[in-house]
Amino acid sequence: MSVSDKNSMKSIDLFSEEVLADPYPTYRRLRDTGPAVYLERIDAWALARDASVRAALTDWETFSSADGIALTDGVNQALKGMILASDPPEHDRLRAVMNERLAPRVLDDFRANVRRQADTMVRALVGRRSFDAVEELAKAFPVAVLLDLIGLPDDGRDKVLAWADGTFNAFGPDNELFRASLASQQDKMEYLESVVASDRLTPGSIGRGIYEAADRGEIDRASCVNLLAALVDAGLDTTINAMSTIALLFSTYPDQWQRLRADRSRIPAAFNEILRLESPVQWFARGVTTDYEMDGVKLPAGARVLLLFGSANRDERAWSDPDTFDIDRDASRHLAFGRGVHVCAGQGIARLEAHALLAALAEHVARFETGEPQRRLNNTVRGLTRLPTSIEPA
Repeated sequence: MSVSDKNSMKSIDLFSEEVLADPYPTYRRLRDTGPAVYLERIDAWALARDASVRAALTDWETFSSADGIALTDGVNQALKGMILASDPPEHDRLRAVMNERLAPRVLDDFRANVRRQADTMVRALVGRRSFDAVEELAKAFPVAVLLDLIGLPDDGRDKVLAWADGTFNAFGPDNELFRASLASQQDKMEYLESVVASDRLTPGSIGRGIYEAADRGEIDRASCVNLLAALVDAGLDTTINAMSTIALLFSTYPDQWQRLRADRSRIPAAFNEILRLESPVQWFARGVTTDYEMDGVKLPAGARVLLLFGSANRDERAWSDPDTFDIDRDASRHLAFGRGVHVCAGQGIARLEAHALLAALAEHVARFETGEPQRRLNNTVRGLTRLPTSIEPA
């Protein structure tokens, strides 16, 4: 591929341990280089600016998910038929089934129970004063809530976190993280296929609703399994990674916590700001279907582009003081949940969980203190693996 030196970077490795641990200096270099930057190591173009990512997200015909959201041909082939890796009209058919089961009126039926679960869990942790905010809060709460919402049986629940983690590593290049993830994906799909085949989804659950849609012929059985996989992967991993930074951010910015406690109506805005500053999903790829010019940079048909959500959400061209956490900022236009036809279908669940957890914490916690965080290294998502946390009860 012929690419001008001005818009090419030979040395950048977005998937090195150093960059995965702290991608933001590299993102700034990419944004400063141009609207689209060719990365020779992975033979793909990085879109790092807000305007570039937003343009690609809202033009599915040029920037195709069906042409591949991952970086390897094998994974893209395996993802065929998944809602994430399809375009209209197939995407619309799958999305209609998902939207019906994730509509606000459906989630409202679960809201009171989710709030009770959040309050019970936070009360127990407050009684201990010290805990790991990742394992005992950010992971424990979504696992308890989401798997009940989906309606998965008890057996296999202990494995779903590792499976979700493996999914997002599989989207990356052929590196060590990628290779370690492959076996888990086969195990996940076999488990979900067995659950569907044996009709073990809880009656009244979201997963059961998807199963019944297959019974009515709205989707086939394979699509039913694929939609369940999408719910498990995105619903768990992205929510956990967003929640894992709550204690860290509010211990770093204690004034923000006091403002939130003083006015609980700020909770939705606070969660948007968390998503903007520490986007749980850092990127997805797209295939370019036709020659395209992006602000003077020519992207050839057949090229692969990385939509760097984590960079776009800190783009100084779009956000004032973008590296600062400010819950009074209107961060609702962040790209952490995407935009356009592929906007995150499960964001309602993520917001339901996060808002309930923030409300319970605001009620019972006066102040956070955190120890040294351990950063999670994953090819696609960003979060923590451990965060020692002490709290002062309210």
